[in-house]
Amino acid sequence: MSQTWLQHTFSRKRFQTRNQATALAIFGVAILLILGSLYLSQVASFAITNREIEDLIRRRDQLKRQNEQLIGEIASFRTVPRLFARAVEIGFRPASNNDIDYILLEGYNPQPAVAPPDRAALSDANGAAPAYDETFSSWLERQFTLLRDQFESFGK
Repeated sequence: MSQTWLQHTFSRKRFQTRNQATALAIFGVAILLILGSLYLSQVASFAITNREIEDLIRRRDQLKRQNEQLIGEIASFRTVPRLFARAVEIGFRPASNNDIDYILLEGYNPQPAVAPPDRAALSDANGAAPAYDETFSSWLERQFTLLRDQFESFGK
């Protein structure tokens, strides 16, 4: 009797081991299915977003083309012959000499005497441009002085 019980016990363990392995395999497949569905949903949303972006880019390009066409039409409306024709349509006409009234103002000189610039003020006594005598070390020294002055003014 003890041997049958022992065989029966071992056969159950062997069966339980198979059940555990099967359960782990089913659990693994379920996890893979869940991860796969998450991946596919992300890829689908990415594809939808890309399609929407492409549609928006296409719409933007179409609006740019329409804008350029409108700019061209506006430019054609601003040509001088067209403006003259439109002015005549709304009642304007070219001015003749009889239509122009001249007004004289006392003391107004339309061509004032322009004094030439004072050359003495523009150049020094020799008539030459001032000599450039700055060196890198003098420039660097001036920069350090300015930096030091800024730091000293922070405390005040």
